[in-house]
Amino acid sequence: MGKNKTTRAAGTPATPRRRRRGRPRRGTLALIAGLLMASAGLRVALHSDQVFALDSTPSEAPLQASMASADAGMSCEQPPEIEAMLEAFDAREARLNQREAQVRDRMNALAIADEEIDKKLAQLETAEAALKATLALADNAAENDITQLTAVYENMKPKDAAALFEQMAPEFSAGFLGRMRPEAAAQVMAGLSAERAYAISVILAGRNSSVPKE
Repeated sequence: MGKNKTTRAAGTPATPRRRRRGRPRRGTLALIAGLLMASAGLRVALHSDQVFALDSTPSEAPLQASMASADAGMSCEQPPEIEAMLEAFDAREARLNQREAQVRDRMNALAIADEEIDKKLAQLETAEAALKATLALADNAAENDITQLTAVYENMKPKDAAALFEQMAPEFSAGFLGRMRPEAAAQVMAGLSAERAYAISVILAGRNSSVPKE
């Protein structure tokens, strides 16, 4: 009996020690297990993202490659008739562009020529106006000179004027006599020779015959 009591007394404090040590071990194990599970979940999530990325990229690449190959096949596999038609269209377009450029160059050349012609015409009109003005001044001056010279012959003595008219050409002397007053012209005609007076009379009669009559 004493041994049992001693054994119980000796074993009694050992039971609580085992219970106190077991509780911390269970909490530590649970914490470690939770960390392992979280790490495993994170790895699974990362692995799934990589798998999705790998799965999506190859699926798009073959699609793009197939589309590119289809386009290349369509462009390379054109029938000869279509290629010949396209070449003919390109050649025709090139000819049209060349012809259009030539027409444009001709139009530019014609425009430049028209400008030069307009300038020349303007210069000719200016020169013509200046020439007309000069001729008008010359005509007025000549008319004034002839009028003054006719007045001088009228105021001369008929005998002296007749001597001068004998030396003049009949046409020239007839012009002066036609401008003189009738009485002064008659006195000069009386002093001329018969041949010169006749020639002057014919010239004056011919000038008067060209005048229109009513």
